[in-house]
Amino acid sequence: MAETAASSTPTSQGIERDARAMYAEGHHDVRPGEIAIGVIIGRTSEFFDFFVYAIASVLVFPQIVFPFVDRVTGTLLSFALFPLAFLARPLGTQIFMAIDRRHGRGTKLTIALFLLGTSTVSLAFLPGYEQVGIASAILLGLFRVGQGLALGGAWDGLASLLALNAPEDKRGWYAMVPQLGAPLGLIVASGLFAFFSGFLSPADFLAWGWRYPFFVAFALNVVALFARLRIVVTPEYTELFHTRELTASPVGATIRAQWRNIVIGAFAPLASFALFHMVTVFPLSWVMLFTDQSITRFLLIEMIGAVFGVGAIVVSGLLADRIGRRSLLGYTAVAIAIFSGVAPRLLNGGDAGELAFMIGGFILLGLSFGQSSGAVTNNFPKRARYTGAALTSDLAWLFGAGFAPLAALVLAQNFGLIAAGGYLFSGAIGTLAALYLNKELGKRMG
Repeated sequence: MAETAASSTPTSQGIERDARAMYAEGHHDVRPGEIAIGVIIGRTSEFFDFFVYAIASVLVFPQIVFPFVDRVTGTLLSFALFPLAFLARPLGTQIFMAIDRRHGRGTKLTIALFLLGTSTVSLAFLPGYEQVGIASAILLGLFRVGQGLALGGAWDGLASLLALNAPEDKRGWYAMVPQLGAPLGLIVASGLFAFFSGFLSPADFLAWGWRYPFFVAFALNVVALFARLRIVVTPEYTELFHTRELTASPVGATIRAQWRNIVIGAFAPLASFALFHMVTVFPLSWVMLFTDQSITRFLLIEMIGAVFGVGAIVVSGLLADRIGRRSLLGYTAVAIAIFSGVAPRLLNGGDAGELAFMIGGFILLGLSFGQSSGAVTNNFPKRARYTGAALTSDLAWLFGAGFAPLAALVLAQNFGLIAAGGYLFSGAIGTLAALYLNKELGKRMG
């Protein structure tokens, strides 16, 4: 039904036809492994878009958009625009769920990914303050909102479908698959920025070098669009989405019926989502602003940490199937709380300390973040799972990650690194409280 409606829509008819033809050349069996490939490609492209903006918000925007203030204030202003995408995401979910119900999942996904790619590649053409004045910051904010709206619509249900279609004793293993996109996207984004910042002069990097990763983002989105469409528009998968009741329900009705699950689901992965930016964006800003170390070198350290993150995500799948997803989230939240006390000393501890901070942080992030999508998926009845999981993911990112770089930098600047660790500690407490208060959630996740 969704596929038929989508096929009659001119905006995506040709793309969906091509995607369906690509699928027809292969097999017609629904297999978790095939869903997993589509999920990894899609998530990697989304996180790559996310990280190229995040890295530029530290290395570039303070200097070209806010050159009229000092570097610390410029970075704070840049971080103040950072949450706009997270604030716009729930609105994007509401808009694109309506498109999904009227025109189908394929049309929704096509429009959302083209909006995401266009918003991201537009940043490559962003004029600086010297060219257009304060309009540079306004444009930056608008493009960031465009990214957020698009990410709200990029929810394709494949992660939920993967978890539901996985073998009973492998639910934790398949729940970690979508999360691999985060460290993979970071590795590619950090590698590109490390290359351009390392081989170009500072003047050339700020003039044009930083723009190239944003062009790459658009190309990756096109590849991801076909990889996902070849799954979601085929009759076999369309039928499976319907039989699993993974169809868009009205956002308002879902919130009214499932608000408790949405709130608890948003806070259950709070520790991992808070840690997410504490080992990616914030340490980069700290090194840039308060040390004389090479940014290129630190980007390479982030890539090393991300490799450990990939391994930890894989391990999280094995552990979740052995001890239960709820237990794993609880144990890692306690470990993150402990890490929040040690992390400031490590980050301020020179080369060895920074390396230990990044590797230790990414291992904890991988173990906890690896099962956060499972927490979101399993917290809803079938009829509300597709829309409810999207809304819960939006709110989890907003509460846990959206304001993390800004809050951590403000706290660290005024009260020292130990205060930034306190922000991370509060995320761990939020996760433990959510797991404790919702016993029903614990039963479903365990």
